[in-house]
Amino acid sequence: MMSVPRRNGVRNGAALAICAVLAAGCGKKDELAPGKPVVSAIVVTPAPEAITVRTPAATFTLRPDGDLTAALAKGGAGASLETRAANPAQAVRIAGKEFPGVQLDLAHAVVKDATGKLGNLGKQIEVSGTVAGTPIEEIATLEIYDAFPNVALLSLRLKNAGTAPLPLDAVILQKHTFESPDASQPLWTFQGSSLKWGKDEIFPMPAKFEQENPFGAPVKVDDDLGHMGGGVPVVAFWSRGVGEAVGHAETLPLSLSIPVRTLEKGQVEVGVRVPAETTLKPGEVFTTPRSMLTVYTGDYYEPLNTWSNMIEKEGLAKPANNEENYAVSWCGWGYEFAVTPQQMLGTIPKLKELGIHWSTLDDGWFNNYGDWQPNPKNFPGDAVQKMVQDFHKQGIKVQLWWLPLAAEDGKYGYGGRKFILSDVVKQHPDWLVLDKDGKPARMARNIATLCPAVPEVKEYYKQLTTRFIKDWDFDGHKLDNIYSTPLCYNPKHHHKSPYDSVNAMGDVYKIIFETTRALKPDSVTQSCPCGTPPSLAWLRYMDQAVTADPVGSIQVRRRVKMYKALLGPRAAVYGDHVELTRITQTFTHDEQDLGEDFASTLGTGGVLGTKFTWPDYGAKFKNVYLTPQKEAHWKEWIGLYNQKLLSKGEFLNLYVYGFDVPEAYAIQKDGHYYYAFYAPAEKGSKPSGWAGEVELRGLPSGATFRVQDYVHHKDYGTVSGPDAKLKVEFADSLLLEAAPQ
Repeated sequence: MMSVPRRNGVRNGAALAICAVLAAGCGKKDELAPGKPVVSAIVVTPAPEAITVRTPAATFTLRPDGDLTAALAKGGAGASLETRAANPAQAVRIAGKEFPGVQLDLAHAVVKDATGKLGNLGKQIEVSGTVAGTPIEEIATLEIYDAFPNVALLSLRLKNAGTAPLPLDAVILQKHTFESPDASQPLWTFQGSSLKWGKDEIFPMPAKFEQENPFGAPVKVDDDLGHMGGGVPVVAFWSRGVGEAVGHAETLPLSLSIPVRTLEKGQVEVGVRVPAETTLKPGEVFTTPRSMLTVYTGDYYEPLNTWSNMIEKEGLAKPANNEENYAVSWCGWGYEFAVTPQQMLGTIPKLKELGIHWSTLDDGWFNNYGDWQPNPKNFPGDAVQKMVQDFHKQGIKVQLWWLPLAAEDGKYGYGGRKFILSDVVKQHPDWLVLDKDGKPARMARNIATLCPAVPEVKEYYKQLTTRFIKDWDFDGHKLDNIYSTPLCYNPKHHHKSPYDSVNAMGDVYKIIFETTRALKPDSVTQSCPCGTPPSLAWLRYMDQAVTADPVGSIQVRRRVKMYKALLGPRAAVYGDHVELTRITQTFTHDEQDLGEDFASTLGTGGVLGTKFTWPDYGAKFKNVYLTPQKEAHWKEWIGLYNQKLLSKGEFLNLYVYGFDVPEAYAIQKDGHYYYAFYAPAEKGSKPSGWAGEVELRGLPSGATFRVQDYVHHKDYGTVSGPDAKLKVEFADSLLLEAAPQ
């Protein structure tokens, strides 16, 4: 049986197979809490025409053709997005030909108690069947756990029961056709693939749409940006009352795709495509990863939060925040690649006036990718170390920008500089990731890549981290342009699969994160997948998520909510430079960053950031220069942030994105409730204002609160919970505080 390894090095076929034990959710059982029921609340009703699984939250139905559907337990017309598909729910691709359909013997299904890391209680259903037109015998395994009552996990074991080798290309499962319960309102969607810088991952479904949504392995963008990829392996859809999502529930960044396309009459087709790329000998078995189907009420926050909690149970715990994670940060990127120590240090008076005690030495300080020594032109000798000392003397901490796994090999270039041959590649050419043709494989910015699956490479990054944090005395990192790692075909690495490099990427980020925290417990490691969703590979190995080069205020708000779902309601999410909240000439070499919308970060519970330049260096930095007028605005909002520190509060998911108007967010902190409302606007345009009635959801029933606009100091009187309503009128945003009386 072919298998995908976990991080301990179990074999990983390029076919991405998962062992049958893993597919069953193997692992040590959790201890039962005192008084906890020992009988599952899940009811399984087998029948030849369908197997029905009922939980307190949902109903799942598996049919003989492999079609798995979900509905909320409340029932009714708005309980599901499912509509019966014309296309089969499962298929296999053999030697370039697709064989759709499966026939499952539901009458002889085997129902057992589920075991595994997802909980002590649950049900596991195994059903055997055959794939028409092939010698494949299938066992479909359906798992539902009491701890996750709105989730069904489906995996397939495919056995070559024939007498000849079987070239298995791919397996398609979890194929669904969704449609909005209200034809007048299109479905909204979250598609977590990392495809293109600045591309929206949250949007209303267009009438015509098709997207492959690859995950795990890199995605080629162009010769300048190089490769992206990685992503959060979840694709979600929602209406006002119900949503459904599919994905995979494994802890490795498996390379698969979740293609989406629109059909006639507004229907949306989605499925999970698992590349096999293997030849099954007679008797051999290919096992898919566990695919996830969840049904819920709300927007993309719900399935992302559910998925995150599941992979935490499987062993990927969320990082705990320290106090410094929530501090406002200034970044030297306003000076771009040619930044100097003088420019960095020159901002200190303004940082202190504004109440900012974190700074970042950004891109351009180094000699080359891979060696990470100071650029001798701008940072000669020990200038970097002296700069850090000077910041520390003024009470300001400093992060360092760099890009792990990147190493220059003398080809291509980026940002106006031509790549050289780095010393690390000269000394260790065998560390490089090689493609199928034996050439250095490319990552972000089209740079060559060191293979994270090589033990010596991991040790190298531990040494680099120690140099930056212990020897140079930096206080953390800004890890940027991080997506995925190329597949490695280097024969000297003796990989069991080319995907070993993809799966090992997280190991290097874990080393950086844990080494840094060990040396400086109050450090901040920031990770930025520029312009895209993050990667499962490194999602758990950072202190501070980043909204990742947002294109305008809308993406700031959406991504803060995304990260609160993925990392926890008190997670520190850097709203990135406020200047990015309004951009003109986007994605050109003459991009103009003109934003000053602090409200989009503060109101959603994000951490403020800026990249202003000061003093005045002339026309080159005019857009980000902190003029006296801007300084007053910056001081007001940074003061508000430091006073309220809503980023440390509890994010409350009380509003449905795309359906609740105006766009709204809620945070609870120290018994106070904070609400943020934003006027509707298309991406890149200025909001036109909004007037009407807003709901203050989530207030304790019967309790009385005094409501104030804490930005403009306007009193709205008192309201009572649980759901109060106010008539309001505002231009761009309205930030309210409800204080208990």
